[in-house]
Formats: sequence, C-alpha cells, structure tokens
Amino acid sequence: MHHPSLQPLQLLLEQAERERDEARARQGRAEAALASAERQQQQLSDYRQECETRWTEQFRQGVAVTLLQCYHDFVGRLHGAVDQQAQQIQRLRQDRERAAGQTLAAELRVAAVRKLIERRSQALLLGAAKREQKQMDEMAARAGQRRLAEVAGAESGLASL
Repeated sequence: MHHPSLQPLQLLLEQAERERDEARARQGRAEAALASAERQQQQLSDYRQECETRWTEQFRQGVAVTLLQCYHDFVGRLHGAVDQQAQQIQRLRQDRERAAGQTLAAELRVAAVRKLIERRSQALLLGAAKREQKQMDEMAARAGQRRLAEVAGAESGLASL
C-alpha cells in the first residue's frame, strides 16, 4: 500500500537499507583485509621456516662466527615481523567483528522499519475497511428509513380514502 502517510517510513527504510549496504561493504573490506594479512603471515612463517632449514644445513658444515651473528640478527628481525603481523591480524579480527556487529544492527533496523511499515499498512487497511462498513451501514439505515417512510405514506394514503 502506497499511502501518503507511509512516505516518511519509506524514506526511513531507504536510508536504513543504504546504511545496511554500507555496513555490508565495510564488513567485506574488513574480511578481505584480514584474509590478506593472514596470507602475508603465512608467507612470512613459511619464509622463516625455509630460512631456518637452510641455515641449519649450513651450520652443520660449519660457519664463521660473524655469519652466525648475522643469522641471529636476521632471524630476530624475521620473528619480530611475524609477531608484528600476528598483532595486525588480531586488530583486523577485531575490526571484522565490529563490522559484523554493525552489519547485524543495520539488518535489524531494516527489518524493524519494514515491520513498522507492514503494521501501519495493516492499520490503514483496517481503518479504511471500518469506514467503508460504517458508510454501508449508514446507507442501509437511510434506505430502511426511506422504505418505512414510503410504507407509512402509502398506508396514510390508503387510510384517507
């Protein structure tokens, strides 16, 4: 039903749907950022494992102390990068959860506005049906009164004869 009194609610619904769509897009971006960070962390972990394996083989053959020191510095920085990436992933997971909550809230707002429109539409239809019934009752009452008047007039005309 497109009743003029529903227009503000329709506008509210359109706004709520836009906000829901924006929330969905933010959630999608948050999920993509998290997936990218997790891939990057996996690449760092794989690289760290590869380096450790390669250097372990090299150490078995013997290496200079300076090279060993460089290796430890490098591995320390690599571990730091992996740890930093893990912290970034944790932040991105929080961002994703926050975005999911915002999306859910927006979905609930859309559903609430739709329910409100549905209830208002039903109330308008019920009001229109009651008005129509009242008009029909009034018409029937007037028609009945006219018939009574016609019958009474016909009887008084017969009585005067």
